[in-house]
Amino acid sequence: MNTEIKSLEPREVWSIFDRMTKIPRPSDHEEEIQRWAYNFGKNLGLETLKDDAGNVIIRKPASSGMENRKGVILQGHLDMVPQKNSDKEHNFETDPIEAFVDSDWVKARGTTLGADNGIGVSAALAVLASKTIQHGPVEVLLTATEETGMDGANGLAPGVLQGDILINMDSEDEGELYVGCAGGEDASALFAYSTEKVPAGFTGMKLNVTGMKGGHSGMDISLGRGNANMVFFRILNAAYAKLGVRLASIDGGSLRNAIPREAFGLLAVNEADVADFVALVEEISDTIKTELAVTEPDLKITVEQATVPSDLIDEKTQVRLTLSVVACPNGVVRMSDSMEGLVETSTNLAIVKSDAQKKTILCAALMRSSVDSAKEDLASRIKAVFTLAGAEVSFTGAYPGWKPNMDSPILKTMQEVYNKNFNKIPEIKAIHAGLECGILGGKYQNWDMISFGPTIRFPHSPDEKVNIESVKKFWDFLVVTLENIPEK
Repeated sequence: MNTEIKSLEPREVWSIFDRMTKIPRPSDHEEEIQRWAYNFGKNLGLETLKDDAGNVIIRKPASSGMENRKGVILQGHLDMVPQKNSDKEHNFETDPIEAFVDSDWVKARGTTLGADNGIGVSAALAVLASKTIQHGPVEVLLTATEETGMDGANGLAPGVLQGDILINMDSEDEGELYVGCAGGEDASALFAYSTEKVPAGFTGMKLNVTGMKGGHSGMDISLGRGNANMVFFRILNAAYAKLGVRLASIDGGSLRNAIPREAFGLLAVNEADVADFVALVEEISDTIKTELAVTEPDLKITVEQATVPSDLIDEKTQVRLTLSVVACPNGVVRMSDSMEGLVETSTNLAIVKSDAQKKTILCAALMRSSVDSAKEDLASRIKAVFTLAGAEVSFTGAYPGWKPNMDSPILKTMQEVYNKNFNKIPEIKAIHAGLECGILGGKYQNWDMISFGPTIRFPHSPDEKVNIESVKKFWDFLVVTLENIPEK
């Protein structure tokens, strides 16, 4: 197999994706990729615009003889999740992604790959560049800052798009058609703390939780993976109860939509108790590693000597923080009653991070549910836990779910097309993740919507990879779908 990504088949897709890996595009730092996408459309001589929300919209007229087909909007998001291993030197705002071919997969060295949603965007742009694909009127909608708040979808004005059918290309299992998704909301709990001096006779110790897989907090939440924040505070809870270990700082997780892979804390331990502390951590670590042996085989929990901290988080706040994290709901809360194997409601305690300058500790979670009332109930539980602990609790960034329409005409068309071309009926599914369809469909209620994509594994983590053969099938399916779009 050719090891050059741009030379993989289909070349029209991979060559664009190869270019995208060289353009930094973490969420909230998308100016360069937006400029590139805008120029891509302009250089093809197509009507191109960028709206106030940072969305890039490109229109391509119908092929000759296809003018009577319904208009299609091909949609993806330009940003990517910036996650890297702790030993990887990489600046997502300036450095290219080091993508490479590994057997049947394309991966990245120590960072997220950006196949989520770079492959979908590449396919949409390849349609625009093609001179051979037969299609009706096509619009490409490339949204901004999807991963951290769906800002582009929320900021899209009604009436800008002209098409009738939205094809979202942000799903991650080839051979499946998605017709619904969960809604979500961010929960934040903010503790204010005062500082205390380190007691005489105490030394500095660092507690590190590393080697966990992390992953997408929607797609991977059902896999039973560990949460580095929960592991850290499970240990700290026991260490404080038995040895009076104190907390100076905590840095756990970084993104709300990624299961936290690492957590690091600076502690103060009585010098007389250091050996007992190390033994206690080893004992608890062995227990946790046994519990997570299948899902987290590379979990590492280590302690090391550190400089004595300049001050400590006050003891009352440490206790309240620790107990609230231990008690906070995390992971799958309920499975769906209507669709086998689908998570209905979940939450991910993604971030626990102290700020020494502001003297605050932020606990942040992303709640997801396909049932609004269940999401509201989960929010009330999280609020109760942290309010009782004395934190200031707030909820932001709520976005709606996408209710399945099993009578969808585009669903019927794509089922028939897939069966005819691949001799298989595609699975119809809903996804426990936030697709932009829910927001976009609220603004354009006439749209018939569907989502599909190639096979991507472990998005939102440095283990992210995309299957090469699935990209070819995804592309072939997209091309033949466009050729068979119904008439107006």
